[in-house]
Amino acid sequence: MPGTIPELDPELAAAFAAMPKAANGTLLELSDIPGLRAQSRAALAQLPPIPPDTRVTIETRHLPREDRTELEIVLYRPAGAEHALPAVVWFHAGAQVLGDDARDDDAYHTALALGFDCVLAAVVYRLAPETPAPGAAEDGYLAYTHLVEHAAEHRIDPRRIALGGASGGGAPAAATALMVRDRQAPPPCALSLLYPMLDDRLETPSSSEAGSEVVFARPDIRLAWAAVLGDRLGTDEVHPYSAPGRATDLTGLPDTFVAVAQFDLLRDEGIDFARRLLTAGVPVDLHLYARAFHAWDRFAAESALTHSFEQTWRIFLRRRLHG
Repeated sequence: MPGTIPELDPELAAAFAAMPKAANGTLLELSDIPGLRAQSRAALAQLPPIPPDTRVTIETRHLPREDRTELEIVLYRPAGAEHALPAVVWFHAGAQVLGDDARDDDAYHTALALGFDCVLAAVVYRLAPETPAPGAAEDGYLAYTHLVEHAAEHRIDPRRIALGGASGGGAPAAATALMVRDRQAPPPCALSLLYPMLDDRLETPSSSEAGSEVVFARPDIRLAWAAVLGDRLGTDEVHPYSAPGRATDLTGLPDTFVAVAQFDLLRDEGIDFARRLLTAGVPVDLHLYARAFHAWDRFAAESALTHSFEQTWRIFLRRRLHG
């Protein structure tokens, strides 16, 4: 049962034990996506307002799509930085079905902007099932190319723009990197994938490990992919822009950071993606965090394991951004 894994890091085990659980004992159950969204909004509404952090300025931009709708991106910029800064185009977690307001995560986005000394561009990409893949990745491509083309306006160095995503956000982040390569746009300087959701086939050993069902269970990650892909789920009709783990050609992608957790259904697909990047000649920093579960850095933010991970990731990305 989730939470009874004796091998979990003690700080992470304590954090997990203190959190409310779904009926199946995990932290996230996806059988009712609209209901879960409503529950999340209600929980956020109960939290006390957080005073603005004067260390950053926050600006929301709306970019026109071809269908006359608009993509929202939120730019977090270290205050007082008048010179051109590097940037990270960021894709939030949420299994590609949750998370429609970047401002809900202001504190985290602020920490990234300050920690990397960059403009953090949070992409409010379209969610499934309302928008199936590759809609989220197309939003990522639009956000990335906008920042490249309008770098002077945003006081961004166009040669120092990275892509990054966590969990469900790993799919559009990796797919955006593939789109940028295939469409011959200026390349990003780095790609960061934190415990990424990449492959709908769920054929790796870790995807069937009962001990890895901590944040979500196997049926729930399958429900998320079903929302993202619809009838294409598990078929040969899935393009790598929709599930990047299916990509057979990973040449030409930027230097990549991959972090995975020992007790995570997604562990092995992240490792496999890193291995295939290496085979394709792409420099990869791969880090497997023992005794950790999926998204441990968000659920146990003050743990020693999280601080170790954050330091390692910061060193990798700052070198690419400020190099």
